[in-house]
Amino acid sequence: MPADPKALSKIYSRLDTARTLTRRRRPAETSRASRVEALDALLGGGLWLGGLIEIVGRRSCGRFSTLLQTLATFTRRGEVAALIDLGDGLDPRAATDAGIDTARLLWARPRHLKPALIATELLLNTGFPLVVLDLGSPPVAGGRGPEASWIRLARTAREHQSILLVSSPYRASGTTAQVVVESSRVTARWQGTERTPKLLRALSTRLHLAKAIGRGPAPPQFSNWHSGLGLRP
Repeated sequence: MPADPKALSKIYSRLDTARTLTRRRRPAETSRASRVEALDALLGGGLWLGGLIEIVGRRSCGRFSTLLQTLATFTRRGEVAALIDLGDGLDPRAATDAGIDTARLLWARPRHLKPALIATELLLNTGFPLVVLDLGSPPVAGGRGPEASWIRLARTAREHQSILLVSSPYRASGTTAQVVVESSRVTARWQGTERTPKLLRALSTRLHLAKAIGRGPAPPQFSNWHSGLGLRP
């Protein structure tokens, strides 16, 4: 007996393709690993998508090393990333040594906070999955900037589900940041014995989760990681 075309049509309308089923079963991605183990541990697995994450700390506290490792992780995965380098701290050779694929990195070097904020918003709007804004060491040209600018950046990151990672010597984004991590240098790690000259191999850095709004269970408050000598601390 031939199949009823209407019945077949009704059955087919209820079937989904394998791609559709996979998409439905796959949980929505909420974070991306930075491969900085201490930072990922504090944030429950990785950098939060659609969030403004601010890392605060003085000179030689591990802030810039954290940025380089994160940029290396993203570019090695084949993704593009942007660094707004207000502090003018990036050494291209050190970036390569850190594992950054410079062909996938957009590097901007503004001289004042205002164009830095404008460039950051522009890159978020163009769909960069990771935009890093480094304010360098004090005094920052332009100070903290208007809070309205930070609010606009946070909203833009959320709309595009991009990660906005801000590195600053002091709290710059006011109340806008979804996450604030404070970085402080703890100890130096040396290589050598009493009979041979000792070499500085790494800096042990403590990260403190000072603020985290609206994401999952309470994470640990402190975590340590070691930034190698090849990276600027």
